[in-house]
Amino acid sequence: MNAINPGLELRDYRMPPDEVPETIVETLSIEERDELKARVKKLLKKQDPVLVAHYYTDADLQLLADETGGYVSDSLDMARFGHESPASTLVVCGVRFMGETAKILNPEKRILMPDLAADCSLDIGCPIDGFSKFCDQHPDRTVVVYANTSAAVKARADWMVTSGSAVDVINSLRDQGKKIIWAPDKYLGQYVQEKTGADMLIWQGACVVHEEFKGVELELLRREHPQAKVLVHPESPASVIKQADVVSSTTGIIKAAMELDAREFIVATDKGIFHKMQEMAPDKVFIEAPTAGISATCKSCAHCPWMAMNTLRKLVHVLETGSNEIQVNPETGRRAKIAIQRLLDFTRSKGPSVLAGDA
Repeated sequence: MNAINPGLELRDYRMPPDEVPETIVETLSIEERDELKARVKKLLKKQDPVLVAHYYTDADLQLLADETGGYVSDSLDMARFGHESPASTLVVCGVRFMGETAKILNPEKRILMPDLAADCSLDIGCPIDGFSKFCDQHPDRTVVVYANTSAAVKARADWMVTSGSAVDVINSLRDQGKKIIWAPDKYLGQYVQEKTGADMLIWQGACVVHEEFKGVELELLRREHPQAKVLVHPESPASVIKQADVVSSTTGIIKAAMELDAREFIVATDKGIFHKMQEMAPDKVFIEAPTAGISATCKSCAHCPWMAMNTLRKLVHVLETGSNEIQVNPETGRRAKIAIQRLLDFTRSKGPSVLAGDA
């Protein structure tokens, strides 16, 4: 059920293509890359920061995190790692909501990012004023938001969930007789609603990366690779999800590639994840799921333009200057942590079978 209050227009919050920034990948010579990486390692050793990076960032940043005692994972796990680390400074290579989540869970620590302009289309597409108004018009509903939202939106929510935990949390709330407001990703919301049968009002946002995967083109690609398994992130359209062998979070996709008895995989998520997949399963072949490709409508072409803002040059600058510090209003952080902590407590009670990975 997704009956919307007729007095409220639930408009489309997807970003228009002309508002999506161009995806610019840093171009460096081998000598420049080696020199910048050496500077990063020297600065990390000299100071007290720990480097955490998301699966979607550049491979060099992921390698640096792994090689310097940092961490590469999904956003919630990055924040949890930072909480357990004795380091007083976390350098978060990812997008802004990830830095905010790290700050919410670690308010006593300094959180730096290579570029504070590194945003997220789902976060942008769920502005706090409009979302609060929507929630206020449905006071009988439990507000559940995806990790890809601002600190202010999390503070307005009852629960935060990740793509790996969403079905389990919504099932639990449904069993308690709860009706749900879901935000912001409509495709993930529709997937969760189909899996749980919950009564959900779904905010109409979308990820500019995952929305570009094409069902018809995927079917054609599968004919070319009939033995390949299809791994899909649930932020993708239903026409793509229905062809998947596995629908899961970033962490779940990597795990499936390692464990499934197949040599080839077609992967429908940000292609930044291919670095970690190839590292964990070096004997397997990974193929990008088709987007609009060379057509004029393709803006991200399976790589987030905001994730691409994390570069080696910017990382060196942040480590040298201490700039780009994430700030979260303490009261907003306190209220947002309630929604996040509910998820952490829930996943802990359910054990390792509940995967808490996100986008």
